[in-house]
Amino acid sequence: MLKKFLPNEQVKSVFDVHPEDLKRRGIKGIITDLDNTLVEWDRPNATPKLIEWFKKMEDQGILVTVVSNNNQKRVAAFAEPLKIPFIFQARKPMGKAFKRALDVMKIKKDETVVIGDQLLTDVLGGNRAGFYTILVVPVAKSDGFFTKFNRQVERRIMNWFKRRGMIDWEDEA
Repeated sequence: MLKKFLPNEQVKSVFDVHPEDLKRRGIKGIITDLDNTLVEWDRPNATPKLIEWFKKMEDQGILVTVVSNNNQKRVAAFAEPLKIPFIFQARKPMGKAFKRALDVMKIKKDETVVIGDQLLTDVLGGNRAGFYTILVVPVAKSDGFFTKFNRQVERRIMNWFKRRGMIDWEDEA
C-alpha cells in the first residue's frame, strides 16, 4: 500500500525537469500542482524564472496543465495570464481531474508526467491513476492549514522509505 506514495523520481524543483529529457522519454505533457510546486502557496503570480520554464516547455512542444485542489479564483489568477489550462478544486488524490487534464491536452497517460510537492495528493493521485510521478521539494517553508497536517503524515512515510533504502532524498521543510 505505501508504495502508492513512492514517486518515480524526486527533484529539487520544477527547474530540474527539462523539456529535452521529457521528449527523449516520449513525454508530451505535464500535469502539475500549483501551490508549493510552482510557486509559494501565498504567491499570486509566476516568477520570471518560472515564466521562462513554461516558455521552454512550450518551445519544445511540451504541454502543461495546472491541476490544483485550490479554488477557482486562486488558480485562475495564476494560470490565465500565462494562458495555461487549469483545473481547480481537483480533489486530488481522486483521479477525475487527472483524466480531465489528459482530455484538455489531448494526449495519452503514458505521454504524461505528474509533478507535485505532496505525497498524499499529487504522488498518490498520479500513481493511482497510472502516471509517472515526480516529487519536488516544496517551494515555501510554510504551508496552509490542511497541508500542515499532510506534511506530518508525509514525513513518516518518507522516513519509512528512507529506512528501507527506497529513497535517498527527503523533504527539507
